[in-house]
Amino acid sequence: MSKTTGVLVLVGLIALSMLLLNCGSSSSRPTGLLFVASEAENYIVSFAIDLNTGALSQVGLTTTTCSTLFQTPPVACGLAVQMLLDPTKSVAFLLNQGLSSSTSTATVAPTIYGYTVNSQGNLSTPTTSQTLPLGDTALAMTETSDGSLLFVIDQGSSLTPTDCPTSGGTYGSDCPSIQVFSATPGSTTLTAASVYPLNRMPTALSVLTFTPPNSSSAETLLFVTSNLDLTSAHNDNELSVFTVDSSGTLTETYGSPYTTQVNPASVQAVNTVLSGQTVGGIFIYVGAQGAVSGTVSGFQVCTAQGQGSNGYNCTPSQVANSQLIPSGSPTQAGSDPKAMVVDPTNSFLYVACTGSNQVFGYSISAGNGTLTKLSPASVPSQGAGPFALAMHNSTNGSPSNGYQFLYVSNTGTSNGTATGSGTIGIFSAGVTSGSLSTSSNYYLFTDGQPSAMAAK
Repeated sequence: MSKTTGVLVLVGLIALSMLLLNCGSSSSRPTGLLFVASEAENYIVSFAIDLNTGALSQVGLTTTTCSTLFQTPPVACGLAVQMLLDPTKSVAFLLNQGLSSSTSTATVAPTIYGYTVNSQGNLSTPTTSQTLPLGDTALAMTETSDGSLLFVIDQGSSLTPTDCPTSGGTYGSDCPSIQVFSATPGSTTLTAASVYPLNRMPTALSVLTFTPPNSSSAETLLFVTSNLDLTSAHNDNELSVFTVDSSGTLTETYGSPYTTQVNPASVQAVNTVLSGQTVGGIFIYVGAQGAVSGTVSGFQVCTAQGQGSNGYNCTPSQVANSQLIPSGSPTQAGSDPKAMVVDPTNSFLYVACTGSNQVFGYSISAGNGTLTKLSPASVPSQGAGPFALAMHNSTNGSPSNGYQFLYVSNTGTSNGTATGSGTIGIFSAGVTSGSLSTSSNYYLFTDGQPSAMAAK
């Protein structure tokens, strides 16, 4: 072989190597993870997310949502109603609803299971992080952004209108309540911190930590919706607000509870104040189902005098007590708005409507919190009975690049009746526009009845 031929061969090999490298890098972006609980099979499935398309592919083995089913005799855990990842994204928590005597022949205590996420993207076998009172029915949970506190709302058990409070003004263990647990990010251990008994039936909750203007101290507020007043006042449709101290003690704020639209079922707190800026505010959105259609209503936390619009302006007293004022007018949504999620930039709100099998999208005005429907205003949830929403993004909070995908777990049931296979709806969400894709992209969830979800 001549020197010239050898050089040409070497150049060709280098060129081929570069071509293969470039081809690999263009299609091999890092993957995300989506965890989905199968209510039919009582386990959690782990999926890898293709960040080019949002497509899902199962990874590794499944893990149980109810380890007591393997006992003799087996003990059920109730519906897996909520899953979340702590701030480290290395620990997941799953809330099992439990079984009460009013809905089942057996009575099973609600539980919170803890899992660790391994390097392959699978969840470990669960540990029981906490057990709630026997006979209670757990509804939902959330945690603070730093992962130090976790909150659970439950309906209590065997209630009558005179139970909470009693004629003597006391609250029994059968009352609805907010259970608070202290946590350490990266650990599955939860420690009971406080219990706040309620005289109203909770439906949803959301928590937000923020630093008010002209203050150096962060404030944590917990927001809880309810649809049944257990006192003689009969104020059935309400939004309650609580301050939360570092130990997890709750104190209801002055002016709480606030009247909502009929049958509030979901709530989402949003901070639109960007880092290093003063424009924006703290807004709370409540999804409710009226006699005809669903609505989403907005409230603003008074953090500065003069905030508000449409004739509502925060007074010094309202600021001092973190009181709420209305933000805009109720916005139409689909039937039974049961789940809400906000994008990483706090610019867009997405609402899953169980009764109409739709997902609605809204842009959030940073200044006054008013909602504007996106285009399209809604998309089919790609299945029946949307239960939960999860959003994955690779933008790291920056809208200049990256991808974000919205996932919907469709149980395949409507009003308790099976209508077909469960699916996971997959939507790309415009990073700057928020608009959802309209293509019929979904994953057929053959494991059956996807419920709780979490993404990383």
